[in-house]
Amino acid sequence: MKVAVTGSTGLIGTALAASLRADGHQVVRLVRRPPRGSDEVRWDPRAADAGDPALDGIDACVHLAGVPVGGHRWTRRYKTEIRASRVLATRALATALAAAQPLPKALVAASAIGWYGDTGGQEVTEDAPAGKGFLSRVVHDWEAAAEPARQAGIRVAHARSGLVLGTDGGVLARLAGPARFGLLPRFGGGHQVMSWISLTDEIRAIRFLLDPDATDRSGPYNLTAPNPVTDAELTAALHAALKRPDFRWLRVPESALRLGLGEMSSELLNNARVLPRRLLAAGFQFEYPTIAAALAAELGSGQPLVRATDRGLPAA
Repeated sequence: MKVAVTGSTGLIGTALAASLRADGHQVVRLVRRPPRGSDEVRWDPRAADAGDPALDGIDACVHLAGVPVGGHRWTRRYKTEIRASRVLATRALATALAAAQPLPKALVAASAIGWYGDTGGQEVTEDAPAGKGFLSRVVHDWEAAAEPARQAGIRVAHARSGLVLGTDGGVLARLAGPARFGLLPRFGGGHQVMSWISLTDEIRAIRFLLDPDATDRSGPYNLTAPNPVTDAELTAALHAALKRPDFRWLRVPESALRLGLGEMSSELLNNARVLPRRLLAAGFQFEYPTIAAALAAELGSGQPLVRATDRGLPAA
């Protein structure tokens, strides 16, 4: 397959491109700067037609681009950027894909479990309605922005990812620093449920959705492990994986988080038990279904452990 990828320099995009190339598939990286090689195509996520990128001959596209949600205070200006980098960019890309010849077979578009908002720890699956907070509204519009591709006949799957645990970036990289010294605190009461997925299974699940023979894999899919954990359980498991003591009394009160991080603190305090019902029903099998196994694997090698026989797409 010839697969276009946006956001290819991020944690997930880097691992995905390496996984696809390892099996002989051709990866075309969509970049915002002038191309530096034959495997790059320039696009403009703010233009209505995405800058008319050269997408003819693309078999499928994985859309991962978007400014980070964590690690930055949610000022009014940054919230506008969060929304624009997802909604406007997705609509532009979907429009460009709809104009490509021949028509690409599939678009796997990044989404997030922020769709559900804070459910009070209640189990939710893909048929649950969107929440009412800022991120829920963004995710709702983010997914709807892929409509031009869907109307053109492209199969569209929305990958609602949880916390992706990989050593090269994202939440695990931020938590591992203090955890190596046994100083990772619980956030708030530590009882909020964290729905997570290993980077390995994230890549495998995206490739599972890309499978050209899986013509029925469209709509939302929760990319979360089947065994969510509380914040306290995640903290304890991370300390254990790093063989460090776990000081259970070490906490950051909810009030301090809200004062220091503002609205962005909801990323640490939201309480939603998100289950991958549709992935499991489609036959996907998790390599690392438990937090202990996932952390041992990811921290043990520092590289995604994707087996050649388990990537979801056949070798080219």
